[in-house]
Amino acid sequence: MMQPLEPARLDPAPLAGRRVAVLGFGAQGRAQALNLRDSGVSVTVGLRAGSPRRAECAAAGLEVRDPAAAATDCDLCVMLVPDEAQPGLYRDTLATALRPGAALVFAHGYNIHFRRLQPRADLDVIMVAPLGIGEQVRRQFELGRGVPALVAVHQDASGRAMALAGAYAAANGHARAAVFETSFAEETETDLFAEQAVLCGGLGQLILAAFETLTEAGYPEELAYFCCLHEVKLIADLVQSRGLAGMRRSISSTAAYGDATRGPRVIGPESRAELRALLGEIRDGRFAAELDAEMAAGAPTLAAWREAAAGHPLESVGARLRALMPWLRDGP
Repeated sequence: MMQPLEPARLDPAPLAGRRVAVLGFGAQGRAQALNLRDSGVSVTVGLRAGSPRRAECAAAGLEVRDPAAAATDCDLCVMLVPDEAQPGLYRDTLATALRPGAALVFAHGYNIHFRRLQPRADLDVIMVAPLGIGEQVRRQFELGRGVPALVAVHQDASGRAMALAGAYAAANGHARAAVFETSFAEETETDLFAEQAVLCGGLGQLILAAFETLTEAGYPEELAYFCCLHEVKLIADLVQSRGLAGMRRSISSTAAYGDATRGPRVIGPESRAELRALLGEIRDGRFAAELDAEMAAGAPTLAAWREAAAGHPLESVGARLRALMPWLRDGP
């Protein structure tokens, strides 16, 4: 059974006097750079010349340098650029720019676990993986709370890598919630599986299939949208705050009976067999190899999929209905 790390292992002291370079300023980069700064850590954001994010960094009062310069002067270098960009960034810049004994920090274990990136032996290689999107990592920090996180050590050159990971987790606000120790392999495989099976792939396909089933049967698109997409958040909030059993105690007997008797027909033996197949493809590297080929070809599958998704009737009716609720634009 996994237990949260004790407060003594989340001591921020190992970060005292250390300089951190955050490479990238997307959702996670922005959140973590601002959280670290507000925790008193010296932070520089590494962005290429001409990046449109440079003005945003400056407006937030953050120092911005090109990635090589930021990496040369730092004690911890945080990889928050997209997964597909990390191997090239390490090979072309960080492999020579990072000073001896520095730490390389990841928010996801993908490139280390699948050996797309092999750091120098003198570097500490650690992971602090927030269990939440970047916007929530920042928002909860601002509210005096935090999102949970996973920490792991791949390479302990200094003998103090786990202490450094705990300190980083504390500075990013995770100690306010819960921090669990894991491995790069466990984090990577479970994260990919959850994305494919539930959070993105499974949920997205279920919403589309249910919407299409109702509209093909002649029901108005608006009703199908509200029933099959809009209300998902209501149930998700209940599940997050109360668990599945708590959610089921909160719904009507009619809904509960449908859950008990019809839910297993939707996610039946064939679906469970596919879940096991998905996990197998992740664990043996087939998914990573397939993704490499997709990116090397210019991501044609992703481009076609995004174009088709944007043109689906679900999106046009959703845009109309969300316009009636402008507060939804503020996000989670």
